[in-house]
Amino acid sequence: MSTATNHAAAGDPSNGYEAVAPEFMRRREQSSIGVATVRMWARSLPRGGAILDLGCGSGVPISTALNNAGFAVYGIDASPSLTAAFRRRLPYAHVACEAIEDSRFFNRTFDGVIAVGLMFLLPSDAQRDLIRKIPVALNPDGRFLFTSPAQLCAWTDVLTGKESHSLGAEEYKVVLSEAGLTLVGEYEDEGENHYYDTRPWRARSSGAV
Repeated sequence: MSTATNHAAAGDPSNGYEAVAPEFMRRREQSSIGVATVRMWARSLPRGGAILDLGCGSGVPISTALNNAGFAVYGIDASPSLTAAFRRRLPYAHVACEAIEDSRFFNRTFDGVIAVGLMFLLPSDAQRDLIRKIPVALNPDGRFLFTSPAQLCAWTDVLTGKESHSLGAEEYKVVLSEAGLTLVGEYEDEGENHYYDTRPWRARSSGAV
């Protein structure tokens, strides 16, 4: 999935994924890794609710699975090629081609927000900024699910050659709490991807400040 990494300086809001879009689609669309985990998570959401997929790519397999489960899907990705493929595959869904950092999230709120394979593509400060934006995009009982390794680590993206890095579970928990989100679960999928399942504090659900 793609977004910007200091996109003003780099000139590539897709973080290198536009250049490798055909290969990314070939690999991702042959894999169902993560689908079962996302479907399990989505069962906690209202039937037919709205879900925002950040770094949605071509829509396969995650957005497609959510769409097939009856949810109203909204996607954001910074790669023109991937968003064009998303539109072809999911013509009744909504998609915007823009950098996550600059997005206004369709100027609405959602029952769920997911970011699978996205968070660790961002610089540390941008990861924190994104997490801080999430509560504004969620309905009071909404859920936010994202992936990133539990370990504090860095590695080279095999497709783009750019650096990816995780803040680590302990730091994510601090940032989530500061943003007004509480961690309700952590999961591992069949590809050993680590998921953080979060929701707004109960105080926010009751309207307390």
